[in-house]
Amino acid sequence: MSDTPERWTRSTVHADMWADPDDDPRHNTGVRTEGELATLQEFLTGYRMTLRMKCEGLDPEQLARRSVPPSTMSLLGLVRHLAEVERDWHNWLGHGEPLPKLYGERDADFDGVVADRAAVDAAFADLEREQAATDAALAAHPDLGERVGKDAIAVRELMVHRIDEYARHCGHADLLRECVDGRVGQ
Repeated sequence: MSDTPERWTRSTVHADMWADPDDDPRHNTGVRTEGELATLQEFLTGYRMTLRMKCEGLDPEQLARRSVPPSTMSLLGLVRHLAEVERDWHNWLGHGEPLPKLYGERDADFDGVVADRAAVDAAFADLEREQAATDAALAAHPDLGERVGKDAIAVRELMVHRIDEYARHCGHADLLRECVDGRVGQ
């Protein structure tokens, strides 16, 4: 008998999909985006939703499980990491003193993960708060070519970097989730 969970999906249309296309909330808005900024925001929103979807239905132990040894990554660690990264991006936009780290020194977002309901709830609250703060700060700069912050980074570059970060970690989340309970999908 193997310790590897059997692969499964909720999709009845395609065996490699997370959800049936008609039930996938990432693609059911019915609104077509127009323009570069709206397109970038739509991609970012889709990856944020994907991360949440990959975490849905798991208990604190499953979310905190480091299911791809020797990596220290877990789904909960990814949530904490992305909250920390959102804070970093918000710090890039400012000229003053940066906000302190949420979880301590380097890799504390992964290493400090515990299988506790309060810790899980706090991590998701941190992520939502930091996403909202960065989104609000960027909303003041709708010109994608504008350079912001002490490093004079272009808003476009910051948006693309955010999408890249979420996309990369959603790929990690695919593997972590499959190892936790066998669920697969895009």
